[in-house]
Amino acid sequence: IVPFQAMEREVSAAFGKGEPGEILSSAFKLKVTREDICTLRQLCWLNDEVINFYMNLLVERSKKEGYPALHAFSTFFYPKLCSGGYKAVRRWTRGVDLFKQDLILVPIHLRVHWTLLVIDVRKKTIKYFDSLGQKGDNICKTLLQYLQEESREKRNLELTASEWTLRSLSPEEIPQQTNGSDCGVFVCKFADSISRDKPITFTQEHMPYFRRKMVWEIIHQQLL
Repeated sequence: IVPFQAMEREVSAAFGKGEPGEILSSAFKLKVTREDICTLRQLCWLNDEVINFYMNLLVERSKKEGYPALHAFSTFFYPKLCSGGYKAVRRWTRGVDLFKQDLILVPIHLRVHWTLLVIDVRKKTIKYFDSLGQKGDNICKTLLQYLQEESREKRNLELTASEWTLRSLSPEEIPQQTNGSDCGVFVCKFADSISRDKPITFTQEHMPYFRRKMVWEIIHQQLL
């Protein structure tokens, strides 16, 4: 466990003065700059770099004993799928067998809002998590269609759509944000709980702490 003071010092330094373009962390072929890290300040919107880096940290952790096998798509996957169809993203899974994973995370950016789609391959469910309580039934359908094409293309198998359950979680089932800026943090923390098969127990009140913790985790490339 990292002493609170030590963590606070590092977070303050990351938020402090310095070149916006200075790279504070690089791994997974991704770079996170001081400017990117500053999106983790209170009431700022998280950007693609921070979300993608965090998703990769979850995937890294899942390689350890006792965690579900996890694949996370980049935030750029869904817009590409929507604009170009299956062909446009066919090569995104080179070297990955989606159907051997337990869980697949798809972070989704809807213009000014982040949400999360989770495919549970074990249970054949596609669930949509939105901290503003909006429904994403069409997004679930788009991803089921994608899985069907991926199954045909990569393993020559028809996926039976009727065996799959698609669902947008209601505001009563998952914590909701009470401001206009924490959606990205909610997405990361939904993904954190889900990728450990743990119930989602946090609330809006935890967000200021989660933001600072994520700064430390990204800089150290290690989840606490």
